[in-house]
Amino acid sequence: MDDERGSMKLRSGELEQIFEAKGSFNPEEWEAFLAALETGVFAASRKSADGAWEAVPWVKQAILSGFKAGGITEWEWPGGACDRPAFPPRRFVPADGIRVVPGGSSARRGSYIAPGVVIMPPSYINVGASIGTGSMVDSHVLVGSCARIGSRVHLSAGVQVGGVLEPPQARPVVIEDGAFIGGLCGIFEGIVVGQNAVLAPGLIVSASTRIFDLVNEKEWLGEIPPNAVVVPGARPARGGWAQERGLSLQAPVIVKYRDSHTEASVVLEAALR
Repeated sequence: MDDERGSMKLRSGELEQIFEAKGSFNPEEWEAFLAALETGVFAASRKSADGAWEAVPWVKQAILSGFKAGGITEWEWPGGACDRPAFPPRRFVPADGIRVVPGGSSARRGSYIAPGVVIMPPSYINVGASIGTGSMVDSHVLVGSCARIGSRVHLSAGVQVGGVLEPPQARPVVIEDGAFIGGLCGIFEGIVVGQNAVLAPGLIVSASTRIFDLVNEKEWLGEIPPNAVVVPGARPARGGWAQERGLSLQAPVIVKYRDSHTEASVVLEAALR
């Protein structure tokens, strides 16, 4: 096993050097690149030395090269499918340890989906996305290109996790381990949702959204702190004209941090998995 891991690390280093040298892959190298993404050897995001999430630009550039290669081909898929030749649909087998409930879900090659993930129909997982073990991808969920979903995350029905593929240096969306994302939430533009955070249904957040922390009396920008419980709120719009009309803006609000009362409402039922 150690020899196999060493070989994989060597091969991944070779692929990075090849791409950095010529900006593209031949078919054999491309297949190895997709396989490395699917096994978690490569990812589009990582933690920097100071613990902050950052993009891995060369991985994102390599994914983009598959689109730039152009072309269109027909793939064998229920109802038919036509897509870029570089991105076939993923096929799942029982040995993967992933439950894909029938009903219209699909994932592109080059997406990492760990054993223990459950995918409810219909959902879509794009190339470069990463989903950790034990997570639930509920009905009508989109996991965009290069988004990182941690372990034991619940993406409730209708959640949209935006893809951040361009520019290559832009950080993808990150949802850390144990987070619970309520139905119809939208999470975009590289925001980081901290470990075990809880988002109430209907929240729309991005890297430019101010998060108002009523507990600590501060604002967060570009991240939601670990264990935060966030609900929709509102704040007055600026200017006399807006005030005269009673206009307000969306203002996600942290009303508390996760506790035993929260656990009862967001616990992931093991029997469903």
